[in-house]
Amino acid sequence: MKKSKSLVIRVVIFFVLLPAFVLFIPERTFGQFVKGADIGWLSQMEATGFKFYDSTGVQKECLQILKEAGINTIRLRVWVNPSNDKTSGHCSKKEVASMALRVKNMGMRLMINFHYSDTWADPAKQTKPAAWANHSFSQLLTDVYTHTYEVLDTLKSIGAKPDWVQIGNEIPGGMLWPDGSTSNWSQLAQLLNKGYDAAKAVDTSIKTIIHIDQGNNNSRFRYFFDKVTLYNVKYDIIGASYYPFWLGSNYTATINDLGNNLNDMVSRYGKEVMVVEVGGDYTLVQDTYDMLAAVIKKTSAVPNKKGLGVIYWEPEGAKIWSGYQLSCWSSDGKPTRALYAFLIDPTLGFNSLKNDQRVIVYPNPNFDGLLNVELTGITGVTKLRIFDANGKMVRTQILENQPRASLDVRQLHGMYLININNREQNYSQKILIN
Repeated sequence: MKKSKSLVIRVVIFFVLLPAFVLFIPERTFGQFVKGADIGWLSQMEATGFKFYDSTGVQKECLQILKEAGINTIRLRVWVNPSNDKTSGHCSKKEVASMALRVKNMGMRLMINFHYSDTWADPAKQTKPAAWANHSFSQLLTDVYTHTYEVLDTLKSIGAKPDWVQIGNEIPGGMLWPDGSTSNWSQLAQLLNKGYDAAKAVDTSIKTIIHIDQGNNNSRFRYFFDKVTLYNVKYDIIGASYYPFWLGSNYTATINDLGNNLNDMVSRYGKEVMVVEVGGDYTLVQDTYDMLAAVIKKTSAVPNKKGLGVIYWEPEGAKIWSGYQLSCWSSDGKPTRALYAFLIDPTLGFNSLKNDQRVIVYPNPNFDGLLNVELTGITGVTKLRIFDANGKMVRTQILENQPRASLDVRQLHGMYLININNREQNYSQKILIN
């Protein structure tokens, strides 16, 4: 509670000191738009001695680094009876409970993703847990209910109740094959409803998600969720995966399709939507940053705030440890710049021009110590000022008929706001300096 009051006081001071900035910082900047990370590998990474460092080289807990990068939500997968395999095991109820408590103690929100398997479940495989393999369909219904209830009830009992629960992971072909395959929608619907009922029995405030892949593929989503509607499946939110890497094309070829599909899901089914998995090649840092920024903007643009947020899948899962190509982490234990796309204002974009397209401020985020400002067609005296989060001016520079300036910001660290003012315009933009 003290932290919340402190934040409110700081924000009030900020706006009192800088009234002109109110126009440029929208309400949802400090709102509840989900900026998430799926970190199912984290426990194993820590257990094997992997060390995490922030962008300045300071060793920190991974959750702290993620939080400082704008992450406010963590997604955790849970398997029924997993092996001890380094990358394809763990994620048991006990391990998930331990991590969930850490997440909640960090003040972050939580999503639990039920795979209903002992290992990976996805569009290519939905293998029953070994302990359920010979169960009748009637018993499978009980299995789903009991497993879902026990995990969530345990989390609630330790003070780590999740905000959202996925009933199945990427299930365009159903789950618990063959019984819950989409070749038998009646049975799949019953299984999904058992998961829903168990979640609501633990706490009615838990929102349930049904999740399929290829978030840009509207026909795929319409076909699946038309069936969901026809068979009276109960759920709250439509979840989508979006991986341009696996689609074999740059995100620019499909990003508009993603936005259109999210909008269509809301209007067609009256549900909220969320991109619960996204990722890009960790070696293509700028492209992954731009892709993530675009996904955040498309999701936030869904009408009536029904685009709830975006979650990156295993951003911390450095390839040197996991073999996974689509993380946001380098072999030196530091996040790549792509992770900082989560500092984007979800309605305008972190690099969006707030007032005048003749002003360009770069690089942002800033890592090299020089912040460049270009002014095109703006004449006369221009005042550049940088303010910290408390509204204190920390740097100023006067330009007179000068089209470009470079500010030395090597002594600054964190989130700041640059204000550019002359007789023609008043412009402001958030900047991240590391």
